[in-house]
Amino acid sequence: MSPQEFTRALGIKVRARRAALSLSQSDLADLAGVSERFVRFVEQGKTTVQLEPLLAVLSTLGLELTVQPASSQTVYGQL
Repeated sequence: MSPQEFTRALGIKVRARRAALSLSQSDLADLAGVSERFVRFVEQGKTTVQLEPLLAVLSTLGLELTVQPASSQTVYGQL
């Protein structure tokens, strides 16, 4: 998955969760301690968002970011 695909999918999930909780972007920003602009960037799939504020947004929404092995990609160092 490319960075653009990842951040686009993340933005869609964040927007959907925020809407399900009936929060505006401004409400979410206030609760997470980030700017409304940052929330907008996350939802738009901007690829250069910072990790710490992103984690604050996700936590506020009751979401978490996880890392797991790729399903069918070559692992570095293996042929």
